[in-house]
Amino acid sequence: MSSPPYRVRRATLDDIGQLSALWQSMHLAADGLSKRVTEFQVAESAEGKLLGAVGLQIAERQGRVHSEAFTDFSLAEQLRPLLWERLHAVATNHGLLRLWTQEQAPFWNHCGLLKAEAGALEKLPAGWRGQNSGWLTLKLKDDLETVTSLDKEFTMFMESEKQRTARAFQHAKVLKAVATLLAFAVMVLVLAGAFILLRKNPHLLGR
Repeated sequence: MSSPPYRVRRATLDDIGQLSALWQSMHLAADGLSKRVTEFQVAESAEGKLLGAVGLQIAERQGRVHSEAFTDFSLAEQLRPLLWERLHAVATNHGLLRLWTQEQAPFWNHCGLLKAEAGALEKLPAGWRGQNSGWLTLKLKDDLETVTSLDKEFTMFMESEKQRTARAFQHAKVLKAVATLLAFAVMVLVLAGAFILLRKNPHLLGR
């Protein structure tokens, strides 16, 4: 059984040499990116030669796909789906709410990353807002505001349920107390009636 031609994995410090050469060939800021090497997923050949890489920066439970690079762009069509599958898995594992990118290859549109509207851009993490326009975005989960709102609603519901339960218990205690008092009153009336009856008819004791 033949081995798969390509393998995708997380980059390690051992990849810095090959990655730096790749970034430089793409005119990317190799010095800055080398300090963030663990953000990257890499695709390599069966022999271990690095063929491509793409980064995923995480901030405020959102991810930025960036710095896509290939040693040979004729392989991009085969490698991009593998890298995307890996990126999506990482995003899911981190519980990310939304993905962003400024990569302009049509592939990213096919993955569901579409031009960000004004409303979506308001959710862009502050640290990325100073960068150029052209953002594409993909919503993975409910936005943070929605999650927070749902959490608040659930908390309010639980508090309301606690109060309702407390009122029910209090009502039950009152009913129990009333029932006890009624039972005691009935017992007193029965005893009083028996006492009066015996006083008026003492001969009943002799029967």
